[in-house]
Amino acid sequence: MGLSPPTPRELLLLCVLLAGLYLVFVPETRHQLLPVPLPLSPAPKPLNTSEPQVFPTRLSWKSASEVPQTKVVAHVPGWSIIDRLYIYKGVVFIVSNEPHSIPNVSAIYSKGVDIEVGEENELARLPDDTDIRIVNTTEARDLFGSGAQILDGVTYFVNDPPQFVRHYYHWAAELWFGFWRAYSSLDPFISPTGNTTLPPPRRMWFNRLDAFRWRDYSTMNQWIVRSSFPDLTMEFIDDWDDRVKMGVPFVLERVVLADRSAAMPALNYQRYQRTAAAAFGLPGSAHWWMTIRNNVVQFAGLDPEEGAGTRRRPVITYISRQAWGRRMLIPADHERLVRELRKLERVYGWEVNIVLPEKMTRLEQLQLAARTTILMGVHGNGLTSLLWMKPNQRSTVMEFFYPGGFAHDYEYTTRSLGMTHYGFWGDAAFTSPGIPLPAYPEGFQGNSIPLDGELVAELCIQRLTLEEEALSTQK
Repeated sequence: MGLSPPTPRELLLLCVLLAGLYLVFVPETRHQLLPVPLPLSPAPKPLNTSEPQVFPTRLSWKSASEVPQTKVVAHVPGWSIIDRLYIYKGVVFIVSNEPHSIPNVSAIYSKGVDIEVGEENELARLPDDTDIRIVNTTEARDLFGSGAQILDGVTYFVNDPPQFVRHYYHWAAELWFGFWRAYSSLDPFISPTGNTTLPPPRRMWFNRLDAFRWRDYSTMNQWIVRSSFPDLTMEFIDDWDDRVKMGVPFVLERVVLADRSAAMPALNYQRYQRTAAAAFGLPGSAHWWMTIRNNVVQFAGLDPEEGAGTRRRPVITYISRQAWGRRMLIPADHERLVRELRKLERVYGWEVNIVLPEKMTRLEQLQLAARTTILMGVHGNGLTSLLWMKPNQRSTVMEFFYPGGFAHDYEYTTRSLGMTHYGFWGDAAFTSPGIPLPAYPEGFQGNSIPLDGELVAELCIQRLTLEEEALSTQK
């Protein structure tokens, strides 16, 4: 007697079993198929609740023992993630019955004044009790009374003066870069596509500058904010003063607090002179920046995968400063560089762009940066576009200095994103770990910076053909 054919129910059970075994034993496929939270895309919520409710605007307590204590979730000098940080009459309060567990407040918060050189100026930036205080729950009950107004969600809190904020590089590659590097330490599993479990920040506070002094002259700062977090609200010194005059305590549910002065004693700041470098003392995913980069690229109308991989046609972008009037190449060297790059275009078929950013729209700048494989130019603000490149084995930044001069700005930022940086002094090139110490010799800001364009072209060939990697595997 022959076997009867399987029933539909048996076929269904078999398919379910095989699918389960496939997901278990093929981890790459499991990662692709299981639901992953989209970057900064919470599930839509109904605009109306099904039941009447009271807005949770106040955190209340009856006795000192019920006062919720502050928790320092993560901290390095200048970058702190804190739950239940209290603000009352312009003073920051940390409520804790274990003050020894709280980092030195000078590594959290300062007086927020301009950064000037000298020991006297350093001491003048240190906080006192009119800036930040640690109090126990009994003192908090006496100060705040029976409660505090809640600011829920995540707040980005900037305790810095306008001194550096109005510059595109310092905004994007220090403040924004450092904020996300610190905050992303709470999700060490951010994926290569930027998917994260972190909720986006609700608001950004500036208690030292007004609403007219956070935009940079190139008008890029606002593009970065609105594209990274479209629904982020911002408060400035007038709003801070409003809260001070009310004489009412407020409690921030979670705050990521940035303070440039507090970051400066950090080892990584001392090494690289970049406040964002201090935040790299916290754990994090290798793909931490992709959440922000991909949001910005999508805002610019491109696929986040633009610029990915090593099999696509490479894009070389030279950001020229020759019309800027400051920090420019020797004209003949600029012209030679252009000829050498155009030669690469003819011989190899690579896309070559020679651009003046001031002649481009902000959208065009973001789109070109996202597509770029090799970005090059004289040390300057235009190289901030490296933030929007897609890191891969060929991604490279080439920076031209006056011989003997060097600054970590773009070198450190490039390397921290997993890309390769080369500096040039005329007919010599250098890269990590063989980088020089920072120096600003006479001529650094001048218009007679020499450059060997042929050397630049040769290095482009090495990087885009991955010649160095091929040679290293043969040794």
